[in-house]
Amino acid sequence: MNSERTIAVAMSGGVDSSVAAALIAESGEQVFGLMLRLWSAGPARPNQCCSPRDVANASKVAGRLGIPFYVIDAQDEFKNRVVDGFIRGYEAGLTPNPCLRCNRDVRWGLLLERAIKLGATHLATGHYARLSKTNGQYRLFRARDHQKDQTYILSVLGQKQLTHTLFPLGQLKKEKVREIAQSRGLVTAHRPESQDLCFLGGDDYRTFLAEHLVASPGAIEDNQGNTLATHHGLSNFTIGQRKGIGISGPEPLYVIEKDVERNALIVGPMAALGRAHFTVREVNWVKGAPPLPDAPMRVQVRYRAPTVSASLEHFQERTEVTIDQPLSNIAPGQAAVFYQGEECLGGGIISP
Repeated sequence: MNSERTIAVAMSGGVDSSVAAALIAESGEQVFGLMLRLWSAGPARPNQCCSPRDVANASKVAGRLGIPFYVIDAQDEFKNRVVDGFIRGYEAGLTPNPCLRCNRDVRWGLLLERAIKLGATHLATGHYARLSKTNGQYRLFRARDHQKDQTYILSVLGQKQLTHTLFPLGQLKKEKVREIAQSRGLVTAHRPESQDLCFLGGDDYRTFLAEHLVASPGAIEDNQGNTLATHHGLSNFTIGQRKGIGISGPEPLYVIEKDVERNALIVGPMAALGRAHFTVREVNWVKGAPPLPDAPMRVQVRYRAPTVSASLEHFQERTEVTIDQPLSNIAPGQAAVFYQGEECLGGGIISP
């Protein structure tokens, strides 16, 4: 117990944040719950991180734990920074990951600022990750439960944010988290996990984008420049996609490139898809500086993708990444996150 700390817990109406709140409340520290009210596409499609049911469940958990509970309106911030950024990304031919921007700008931006204004010294969340402090610097490590590890989407954080951050679930397996919730009688104990982006309201992302982007038909070309068919909007496709292209041939075809300037979708065989070199921009290093150039490194290019060995070359506004084996799922707009063993060093956005 640290009587000098006051901890705000980011609550979402889910089991993970509920258990994070329970563990901190039981430690005897001063604690209160905060929940973000985020933008949604309409009453029929509530945001899956803050539906009316989720708000009610989070409030019930806080009441059971005997802690204050507040709801923070972040609809405009979330819409402007996260949702609009997602739409603009697809409009530019990218495959963006909005969770990265949400964590950086909304959860560890607006929410952390509000928590501190309300008297908190720390913000605790239900994310699966571990923190340690070495020589005055905070270091970010994978969660004990590798199946739930969320360091990929936490790679946008730095020392300023981590100084005020707690991850109570970092040492726990998901099964144990549910056991704790059930043993405490928390209403969220059996809440199913959402696998979709929260603001889609249960819709497919293509349906959402169709409502916000004007689809422009264009050519589907092979990697030799031959026109094969017509697509009905580049936003319907992502690099490495095989299903849904609508073309049959002697061998499977994959999306290799989205040429935004010509509004052309480039497809080809698996052999034409792999990349062994790419550029990363908007790079964030958790400890504030990049690792040494010859340091052993692994990179992860999608949320649930395995890591591969990599070498890095750092420049002022970009990092050049060379990997040992070509990967077929390197998509501009996604994050490339760097690891040494269990430690997450940081990451950035893959450039076209």
